[in-house]
Amino acid sequence: MTEPHPNIPKLFINRFTVDYSAPFRRHLNRLEVEIGKEDYRHLKRVELLNETPAEAEFAAMEEITGRLLKTTQNNYNRDLLRRLGIRVYLDPATYAVYYRLPDRALRFSAVWRQRVLQRFFGKAPRSDSGWRSCDSGLPGFAARFLPDEAGGVLLLRRREAYGSELPLLTATHGPYDPHTLDVALYFLRTGKGCAAVVNLGFSGREPLTDENLEKLKTWGVPLNPSNIDVIYPYVNAKGHPYCYKLEEGLRSYVQHLELSASSLIIDIHGCVGTRPEDKGLVVGLGGFPPFRQTGELGQLEERGGVLHLTPAPGLRKGLGLLRELSDEIYVQFCERPHGCYHFFVLGGLHLLGRSVDPRSEVKSLLSGEERTYLPGENIRWLPGAGGNALQRIEAGKLRRDTLCLHVEIPTQVRRRIALKLRELEITTSLDSSGL
Repeated sequence: MTEPHPNIPKLFINRFTVDYSAPFRRHLNRLEVEIGKEDYRHLKRVELLNETPAEAEFAAMEEITGRLLKTTQNNYNRDLLRRLGIRVYLDPATYAVYYRLPDRALRFSAVWRQRVLQRFFGKAPRSDSGWRSCDSGLPGFAARFLPDEAGGVLLLRRREAYGSELPLLTATHGPYDPHTLDVALYFLRTGKGCAAVVNLGFSGREPLTDENLEKLKTWGVPLNPSNIDVIYPYVNAKGHPYCYKLEEGLRSYVQHLELSASSLIIDIHGCVGTRPEDKGLVVGLGGFPPFRQTGELGQLEERGGVLHLTPAPGLRKGLGLLRELSDEIYVQFCERPHGCYHFFVLGGLHLLGRSVDPRSEVKSLLSGEERTYLPGENIRWLPGAGGNALQRIEAGKLRRDTLCLHVEIPTQVRRRIALKLRELEITTSLDSSGL
């Protein structure tokens, strides 16, 4: 039987060549940018400054040149920085990055982060903001900004008292996954979450847009867009990745929220599907140790070669909350390294599926890309990466029965939810104005 192939235009299935004067070969983000048409224009802005900041201003920043040269995965960018004599500085207070050339200076500003902070605080705070009412921005909620060396974190929580029956929402790749913040805000507005923890820093893979690349090329700094780690540091000074900060710090964030530990965590991610119209949510329950056992998730039976899983109350509750996002939901998890499961969620939240051996049944969407899928079903394979495992470990220290759902939401669904959120916000605004 011939395996179905994802509907990817032939234009994008080719071997990009490298022009070393202006390279545009994309490795890490080809699927998101080239095929998924994810819009990253809102993330960051690059400027050529009219005047180079004074020496005292640079002295007040953190020079990260050595760290970037040591850790970047992109040799071209490393050679470019050395050849042009570029020194790189991070302004922790504003999360801006400066490229200091011998004759001029460039600045990369995290504009998405600034807009989010201004939305909830009226300005971009530089220190712990304390709890502030969200007012019309998110009625019934309070917000708090916590600074750190990687862009900081936004905390949101309900103002009224409640138990631990509502889930905690986490958006661990805040700016990198477009519209995941919108999904979290929509869930909070519609009573599907008690609180949210949102990463406001970059995780290391956010690409530069073509518009910014053209500017840089004109200014004589033609960066390769495949790695953003050469601008915003992907690791801290000790070489530890920033991309796991929400998972590793989960207990600290729950403590700052001053709430009881929830029995359910919904970790919101964005993914690109196997076809442009893909609306299938993939709910990962773990692909790395500590593995989940089927008995923890419900009652499993085999009937006529098909696996039937009746979900346990926690899983049923989580899937019910996600149903509004899409009527096409898949659940994936592993009990051991090569013993995994793939289920389809029926309308009554009963699960039908089969076992999967990733060694023989999982393939990559594109050559050279770690973007996996199941060819037989033409569905992304996303049972949960290392971050998911870290979150489950930390959540278990708060409450042993906590269930963590790693929810991968395709582009089309996130865009639709973002529009629904705008409609809710407009309606609230009209109601409050008496129109």
